Amino acid sequence: MSTENSPSRRDFLHTVAGAGLAAGTLALGGGLAAAPAAAALPRESGRFWPNGARLVLSVSMQFEAGGEPDAGADSPFSGNPLPAGVPDLPARTWFQYGYREGIPRLLDLWDKHGIKVTSHMVGTAVRTSPELAREIVRRGHEAAAHGMSWTPQHGMSREQERAFIREGVEIVERVTGQRPRGYNCNWLRRSPNTLSLLQELGFSYHIDDLSRDEPFVVPVDGRDFVVVPYTLDCNDIVLIEGSKFSSRQFFEQLKDAFDQLYAEAGDRRRMMSISTHDRIGGRPAVVKALDDFLAYALARPGVAAARKDEIARWALADAGTRREAEAT
Repeated sequence: MSTENSPSRRDFLHTVAGAGLAAGTLALGGGLAAAPAAAALPRESGRFWPNGARLVLSVSMQFEAGGEPDAGADSPFSGNPLPAGVPDLPARTWFQYGYREGIPRLLDLWDKHGIKVTSHMVGTAVRTSPELAREIVRRGHEAAAHGMSWTPQHGMSREQERAFIREGVEIVERVTGQRPRGYNCNWLRRSPNTLSLLQELGFSYHIDDLSRDEPFVVPVDGRDFVVVPYTLDCNDIVLIEGSKFSSRQFFEQLKDAFDQLYAEAGDRRRMMSISTHDRIGGRPAVVKALDDFLAYALARPGVAAARKDEIARWALADAGTRREAEAT
């Protein structure tokens, strides 16, 4: 997400260079069963996740369309802006695709493979499409928070930021009945106050971190807080224009990352983060690439998909989870 005064996704990216586990929660059947409290998982057997899972897929489905700024930020047309005051009508329809076609198609894809994902929801997008937000939760997916709007948080005062986060949480909870426990800032750019505010407001994890391929714990105001890392490379945002990166290249990117992480997972905890966005990942060609990738990955022994709130609960419960001395 972005606004007129913040860098676009395109600009930011240019600065960054067993099948049986596929149904539901991480219990060799799809989702993660709870780890024993304060008990390390048996490392000698190569098990770093509950129930013998070798590698966990952590899939995001960002629900943003309908909450974008009027200027049509981060659309395929943002590189060719219109004069001030002229509405970008094609960009508006591009975003509408996200809630009219994109999320419904992605929901069917997750159902096909029996996996549950995390949907970070912008408050104004939920307000635009409340029935769709409820359907996401009805199908068993996590409703996480993504701010009230596409407004960047990094320049807000502590009081402004607290109100901004709380307003977004309240609309998600009011519409879906599920209170968010995870958070994603606009373009990952949090303020120095964000983690403290999230801890204060009852969150258990955030995803605005690119530093690892596994969840880890950091201290925030003297208490544990989980980081479930995000991704920029296994992220459909590279397809925003559809001209520089094809859906088949996206499949190969996912497959190569998976193969490497699966190989590493024999002797350490590995998690593969995958990010989709309603108006991009829900396009037919991208869904086909995701479909092919999930069929490939979930056919490997010990592969499971899990919601990020499950991963966070598990990371907190396992004494073997990696810890960092301070939040980045």
